[in-house]
Amino acid sequence: MRRYRKFDYPVEDVRRFLEPGPIVLVSAAWKGQRNVMTLGWHMVLEFTPSRLATMIARGNHSFELIRRSGECVINLPTAEMLDTVVGIGNCSGAVIDKFDRFGLETVAASEVAAPLLSQCHASFECRLVDRSQIARQGLFIWEVVKAHVARVPKLPRTVHYRGDGQFMVSGAEVSRRRLFKPEML
Repeated sequence: MRRYRKFDYPVEDVRRFLEPGPIVLVSAAWKGQRNVMTLGWHMVLEFTPSRLATMIARGNHSFELIRRSGECVINLPTAEMLDTVVGIGNCSGAVIDKFDRFGLETVAASEVAAPLLSQCHASFECRLVDRSQIARQGLFIWEVVKAHVARVPKLPRTVHYRGDGQFMVSGAEVSRRRLFKPEML
């Protein structure tokens, strides 16, 4: 097994190694307003019920829509949407309608008011289950109440932000299933 010689590294940049999760597009709706935002700060908290957390900055236009509605849709774009994902993140829904600007087609969700994005490989309808960290940390804790996933491709090419304008694209799947105990899968 290879050993690595390590050097000091700026602590403010460690996220470039620890943010491997895919970039998502979070759609929101509240009292006739809607928006979509690009988000990289999310994590899985629990499998059953399916719980996720997102960190959304207070200054983001979607923050109040999401906080007040208590719901959102977390949409999973593929690598083909990378320029759109960056564009969505570079503008404010307080100034423009991002759905129109980027040609995003929406479908009504079945459990929440926020729209699903047709161009995304998957869409997860979420309801807020814990508000305790929103004011202090901008941390929203969600339960996925409905999931919509395309059957093809089975393994979508997702984009993962590395910081400083750099992305990785997911690659080939590598299985070690035979090494896992059944209860650990």
